[in-house]
Parts: sequence; structure tokens; C-alpha cells
Amino acid sequence: MIHLRKQHLDGQIGGMVSVCSSHPTVLQAAMELAASEKRPILVEATPNQVNLSGGYTGMTPLAFSAFIRRLSAPVGLPAEQIIIGADHLGPHVWKKEDAAIAMTKAAALASHCVAAGFRKIHLDTGMCCADDSGPVLPPEIAASRAVQLCLAAENAASDRPDCDRPWYVIGNEVPPPGGGLEDIDLVTITRPDILFSSIKIYENAFCQSGLSSAWQRVIAVVAQPGVEFGDRVICPYDHDRATALSACHSHLPNQMTFEIHATDYQTPDALKQMVADHFILLKTGPCLTFAFREAVYALARIEDACPGISVRSHLRQVMENLMMRHPEHWRAHYPEDTAESLRFLLHYSFRDRIRYYWTHPEAMAAWDQLIQNLKGPIPEALLRQFLPDLLPEIKNGTLSPEPLTLVKRRIQNALKPYLAACRQKSL
Repeated sequence: MIHLRKQHLDGQIGGMVSVCSSHPTVLQAAMELAASEKRPILVEATPNQVNLSGGYTGMTPLAFSAFIRRLSAPVGLPAEQIIIGADHLGPHVWKKEDAAIAMTKAAALASHCVAAGFRKIHLDTGMCCADDSGPVLPPEIAASRAVQLCLAAENAASDRPDCDRPWYVIGNEVPPPGGGLEDIDLVTITRPDILFSSIKIYENAFCQSGLSSAWQRVIAVVAQPGVEFGDRVICPYDHDRATALSACHSHLPNQMTFEIHATDYQTPDALKQMVADHFILLKTGPCLTFAFREAVYALARIEDACPGISVRSHLRQVMENLMMRHPEHWRAHYPEDTAESLRFLLHYSFRDRIRYYWTHPEAMAAWDQLIQNLKGPIPEALLRQFLPDLLPEIKNGTLSPEPLTLVKRRIQNALKPYLAACRQKSL
């Protein structure tokens, strides 16, 4: 990973995709694809998903690390090909508390992540806490808080002689986790002068705190080249708009390259152009769970159409009922004033807040029932109707029509354009 920028300077394009998800089927699908292509895989978890209180997955960093290893074993993916990262590590989860309290919790999480084997740490400290004044945190304060987290991570690494020192990502040009675009015209490209000013502030903060060695391991800065998504809109990458930012790449210090968030739903050509333009670390997540939901809903439609099933899963209704009873994961994100609009967003929003509910016991029970009901051969007519993109592989025998396999393939098909973009060899 640390050689990505050098490769670009040498004319070799290359890149790396980060799978930002904790969903077991998404991770299994990504691992199977990585194993088949003999490529490493980068998996990242946010503090919303994984923290010392469990997050919405119920996992601590140590439990998440063990979870990843368990998933990879049946796939045949060697442990050395798996990189685990902490995404958006900072006070975001605790931003309603005073900064001192929030940062203490974030620092503790950073320590536990490194101790659990997390190699890549995204220091995301640009948001305001309860006692911060103003809507935007000054970059000097954001940098000082990033240093606080970095010190905690470095100390944790020092406590384990066998532990590799972490790589870090900095930057305040961070879209909200899970997308937040309302209007395509609102996406602003990172200005080069602001980018280099911010980098200098971070460098000074690191070096003044005795973290010169850690500064050499800052492998990326988060930048905004003009990609985002919201409930109903996707802002496509525009090479011409990002030209000035792209030109900054060769002037970044040390091993630093660009990390790009919210790349979900970009076209294959757009992804290839982004990597060619030096936007090398591509982070994606919601589009993969969106693909999971697409495939599962297609199977639910097949179940509806199949005769002779005595106990149906009613999966789509189960998911809607579950989200309505537990609105904490979507209420602040879907401010709709009609039931019809809300129902659409609950199921089909690009922000995919439904991803928070798939591991709920009721959802898992419905999923298990759906799988059980479709164990027998699925009629070809229904495959043609609801999964036509997968039918050619099924017909030629390269894809088993088993429900879980079909779901994984839909996820892999969403991920393949990222891997193809990152495999480019030369300019």
C-alpha cells in the first residue's frame, strides 16, 4: 500500500479499493473475489460499526479482527493478504459529548484497534463536539486531535513488539459516512491551496509532538474530486473539474497519495479515470450492501411467484416493519413528509440505511426462511424475470443457482469495476 504513490510517479497506475462494510455476506463475496484474483483485500470498519461498546455490530476491535479471520479461512485467503483498517476514527460517535470526553473515548478506541491488528487508521477529527463553537472546526484543532489519536495508536504499537506500526490517513475533506448529497451542484472540489495548507498544519502538529516517524507513515490525505451520492442522486466523476487537484499528486509529501470517500455507484469508466488521475485509494461500502439488497429482494420476488411454499419469508415486509419499529438508524437521514416517499427511501435509497438491519434476529430469521424455501431448483422463467444479469453464467454452468451464491455474485459484480480500475498497468 505504501508504494501506490511511487508507482504512479513511475507511470504505473494501480490503486486499491477499501471495502467499508461489516456485513458477513458482503465480506465473504469480496474475499472470494480477492482470493480468485490473488489480490490483497482492505476491509475497514467505522466506530459506528465497531467500538469498545460494540457498535451496531456488537463487536469490539478484537472481535471484529477475529470475525474477519473466521470469514477468510473457508475462502482460502491468506492472513497476510488481509489488511484491516479503522475508518472515520475520531469523535463522530460521541460528538454530542464535550470534546475532552469524546476524544478520550476515541483515543481508547484507537489503542484497541492497533492492539487488535488494525493496520490502517483514518484520523477523522474534523467534526465539532458539544462544547466546540461554530459549525466548522479550525484545522489546527482538528490536527491537534488527530495527533492525540495518533499518539494513542503509536503507544499501543509500542506495547506490542510483534505489531507492525500503523499507516495513517489524514484530512478534513470527508463526506459524511454513508453519503449525504442532496444536490449535485453542491459538490465542491478540494482547492489545492487549502489542501497544502491543511497538510502543513498536520505536519507541524505531528512533528512538534514527537511523531516525525508516524508522519512518514501518513500514506494518504482525504480529498474531494467531486464524487458523492445521496438518497436519489449520484454525482458522477468529471475529469475536467478535478484536473487542478489531480495535478497536486506529485507534490504531496513522503508516500502520501489521495484517498477518496463516497465513490459508490460510479461507472466503471469513471473509476478507471479516477485511478488514472491519481485518486488511488477508493472507498466503497453502501453500493455493496445495496447490491446485496437488490439480490435478496429479487429472491423474495421469486419466492412470491413460486407455488407450493407453505411458510413464506415475507422478507420485504419484515424489513420494513423492523425499520419502522427501530428508526434510530434512518430517522435523521430520511426527512420525508409522506408515507409513500418514506417507504421508497427505506427500501431503495442509495444511502442504504437498511444495511443497519440485516443482522437483526428478525431479519436473519426471514433470510434463513427465504433460503430454505428456495433450496429446490429455481424455475428458469423466474431467473429470467428477476435475475436476468446472472442467467448466462447459470446457463453455461459457471454459476450455481443456489440463493447465497447468486447474492454473492451480484455483490461481486458491483465490486469488480473497482478491482479492474485498480489493476491498470500504465498511463
